[in-house]
Amino acid sequence: MTNNICNNPILPGFYPDPSLCRVGDDYYLVNSTFDYFPGVPIFHSKDLVNWKQIGNILDREEQIPLGNDNFVGAGIYAPTLRYHDGVFYMITTNIGSSNGNFIVTATDPAGPWSDPICLGSEGIDPSLFFDEDGKCYYHGTKGRREGTRFFGDNEIYVQELDLETMTLVGESWPIWYGALRGVEWAEGPHIFKHDGWYYLMISEAGTGHMHAVTIARSKSLHEPFEGYNGNPILTHRHLGVNYPIVNVGHPDIVETQNGEWWMVLLASRPYGGYYRNLGRETFLVKFEWENGWPLINPGKGLVEDTFPRPNLPEYKVEEKPAKDDFDYTSLPYNYMYVRNPKQANYSLTDKPGYLRLTPSTVKISDKIGSPSAICTRQLHMSYSFETTLEITPTANDAAGLVLLQGNYNNYQFCVTSDNNETKVKVLVCDGKEETSIDRILAEETLEYDNTKPLRITLRAVQKGQTADFSYSYDGSTYTEVLKGADTTILCTDKAGGFVGTCLGIYAQSISDSDNKVYFDSITYEGIE
Repeated sequence: MTNNICNNPILPGFYPDPSLCRVGDDYYLVNSTFDYFPGVPIFHSKDLVNWKQIGNILDREEQIPLGNDNFVGAGIYAPTLRYHDGVFYMITTNIGSSNGNFIVTATDPAGPWSDPICLGSEGIDPSLFFDEDGKCYYHGTKGRREGTRFFGDNEIYVQELDLETMTLVGESWPIWYGALRGVEWAEGPHIFKHDGWYYLMISEAGTGHMHAVTIARSKSLHEPFEGYNGNPILTHRHLGVNYPIVNVGHPDIVETQNGEWWMVLLASRPYGGYYRNLGRETFLVKFEWENGWPLINPGKGLVEDTFPRPNLPEYKVEEKPAKDDFDYTSLPYNYMYVRNPKQANYSLTDKPGYLRLTPSTVKISDKIGSPSAICTRQLHMSYSFETTLEITPTANDAAGLVLLQGNYNNYQFCVTSDNNETKVKVLVCDGKEETSIDRILAEETLEYDNTKPLRITLRAVQKGQTADFSYSYDGSTYTEVLKGADTTILCTDKAGGFVGTCLGIYAQSISDSDNKVYFDSITYEGIE
């Protein structure tokens, strides 16, 4: 029997800025990825609750050249997904790239997607609206054209997009500045039409604790929009920092084939204090129309950790096993690289059943280039994460696992050689050193027969806001290296930026290395 109560978030972990569209009985959803590659995961669902990742829209370097900025602040911002006349459109911003605001298209949402079509438009957070007469309108956010009074003093503007030439035509015009006086960061716009009105839904006050959703409407796209006198239609800022769901915003909406209306949006779940290690996650909330305006979660007005199941057939999605043995020839869609990877440093065929990494001179804590590393998102507040690897330790090389918030905020647990001794070391980069110095917190000398590669399992267990690091030779008996490491450094509240924590494996070298590190498995399990 189907459970009629569903859980939020619908996509736990670092899945911010959701945008969705419906095609018949099918729903598709995308998220921001910032400076991770590939960019913009795309999910499919039949019930709005259970989502299966069917690809990554930006999966070629020519689609997503990523700059050399600190990855917590650059890359792919706020994608919008739309469908019109047999074609899927994804429009987004690549901060730090000459691409700027661009569009890619596909007839199959699983891909392949086109090369980027760069628009040369100003600002960020582009979106598309297809009107009933077949015309398409670009809308985005930028500083007020008459001059900004402060940082984040924005306008929402509109300009026609010619779908045949994929170019912006005519002049742009402003339609709204946000609901509040002196509002900062009117952004994330989406235009839609309902009962003869054009509605503009945006977010205000930045993506932190003061985040809020506001709305305006007009009878014409060419006239200023009038804000709703009940704005904001959704915020949690008045609930305080101890409320379990915070910074709600950046929504998109959809009407189901059964006439229900639902909103996807981002929010965060702090724990151990106001620390949002999981980043901004994707939530779902129902709304209704009342007197011509959306009423969010009627009678409550909040995003909750549970909600009634949509009136849609349940969509079964197979759960990923806790252990990944790398028994395939291409990585699953959930794995990401830091910036554009050097593909020669990775192989799933050198030794079947293993992922081979060649150590890179680019360190995890470097802001330039791409380290030899793959990662996946932290999905639970508490978890166990481990990897089993085979390595011939040298003084030049280090390899192991990483808890990654950013290049200035991470923990590395690695195997290396030091003074002719093989060691495991726990290193931290905690944002206190702009030169990204990795400090050794703990180390232990290993028993190692150097006539053959060392096989070892490294484990990190985070419970609440502390982490323990241990190792094992047999995957059964573990030796603790460090207990109680502070994981509050792995959140945007200390690191800054916009991403959530990711967990991964890496191999790096002081100088060019022909060493090979073979990772046999990764195991991730949430701890309740």
